[in-house]
Amino acid sequence: MTHRDATPTTPGADATPGPEVVPGPDTAPADATPAAAPSAGDAAPADGNAPAPRDTPGTTPAHVPPDALRTALSGRLAPAARDWLDHALDEAAAHPGTHGPIAAWELRLAEAGRRCGPDHADAARVLILHAARADTDALTRAYRQGTADERRAVLHALPHLVPGPGALPLVEDALRTNDTRLVAAAVGPYAARHLDAHSWRHALLKCLFTGVPVDHAAGLAARARADTELARMLTDYAAERTAAGRTVPEDLHRVLALTQSGTAAPGPAAPHAEES
Repeated sequence: MTHRDATPTTPGADATPGPEVVPGPDTAPADATPAAAPSAGDAAPADGNAPAPRDTPGTTPAHVPPDALRTALSGRLAPAARDWLDHALDEAAAHPGTHGPIAAWELRLAEAGRRCGPDHADAARVLILHAARADTDALTRAYRQGTADERRAVLHALPHLVPGPGALPLVEDALRTNDTRLVAAAVGPYAARHLDAHSWRHALLKCLFTGVPVDHAAGLAARARADTELARMLTDYAAERTAAGRTVPEDLHRVLALTQSGTAAPGPAAPHAEES
């Protein structure tokens, strides 16, 4: 968030070192330490965008139920950090919603990186949002006023808090950026559930263009299956890259193969008359 932390702390002082069970390292300057070495699929894209995310697809806070997320996180935090998180969650549960210029739980979102350490901040923020029972308006406020790290946590929290498509504007905003960590978070379970076919196809192309591994796209196999329009778009994109003397991402071939099998999975109706 743009506000200052309520309580000065030493960055990362309460974090337990070692590999994280629940990935989600922050990318802001204060939270820039990566959790693990990048895999071959996470190399910086040839288009010159920021390095692709290093989270393990399917294990981000968006994919883990809040109760299981809290259990896993509590087991990883040092005692002081765990005490802070317990207090923050109790406070958020007791004073949910928005009160005055800024709610207490919004301040805790800003503190989470320093209190819990960058490797645990995403999970801590999602738990705070869940404890505060943040609705679409509150999530939108937290996203609009937040740092990139806080915006990513809001995106991870959407499948736990918003049952309908009301928060899609946040997903669409993240997909308009070239922040690969935001793009990866935007194509999680909430997008798989609510993006229409047209928007989902373009989200997948955004992943390919920015170097975000397509494994981050939740529901990829089901939504890509027998999608002839997606196959056309992928083929066109591959031809454009080849004509420009650029390599075609291996992920593109993987997705193209998915489009050639089975029966198309149902999805939200597209609001557009035709694809572009």
